[in-house]
Amino acid sequence: MRLKDELPVDHHLATVYRWGAALCGCVLLVFGCLGFADALSPFSTSGDRIVGMTTNTALSVISVVTGLLLLTGALVGGNTASTVNMTVGGAFLLSGFYHLFVLDRPANFLDFGMTNVMFSFVMGLLILTFGMYGRVSSKLSHDNPYWRRRHPRQAAAESLARRRGGAAAIPAGAEIGTPAMLQGTSAPELTEGTRR
Repeated sequence: MRLKDELPVDHHLATVYRWGAALCGCVLLVFGCLGFADALSPFSTSGDRIVGMTTNTALSVISVVTGLLLLTGALVGGNTASTVNMTVGGAFLLSGFYHLFVLDRPANFLDFGMTNVMFSFVMGLLILTFGMYGRVSSKLSHDNPYWRRRHPRQAAAESLARRRGGAAAIPAGAEIGTPAMLQGTSAPELTEGTRR
């Protein structure tokens, strides 16, 4: 099973993915542009501060590129925005852990301070939340497009039961093949409905 096979093409969650990517991308773009406006040196570890965080030109470049990547994902939308959000969010979390261990060491070439590490964790979790919203849960509702894609037989059976007798005909938690699910539907009809 590949991830791209699990993604429905068009659904109402695409709005959440787009707005999340656009919001976080704009924040990063502003931070990076403020760093450029302050004319910082490329790999300085002296600690120039922009909006409470230490920065240098290398961090500004990374912030602008990441912001543009998120904005591009927002423009494309849909599953692309969700995947970009999850990838960038994961990268932010990894960056936060890496820089937590290299604070006040020569390997800290992006000049991270503790506020940068905290920002990296918070922004990473926020971007990940926007990317995973409605995709990752143990209790997705049955009208969720990801649930329907992962359970096509049960979704088809529920759809057939709704057409035949309304939503009341499907008890909560009914499984395919149980008497509660097959109530009022013959076996050939259920098989025919699952093929569509």
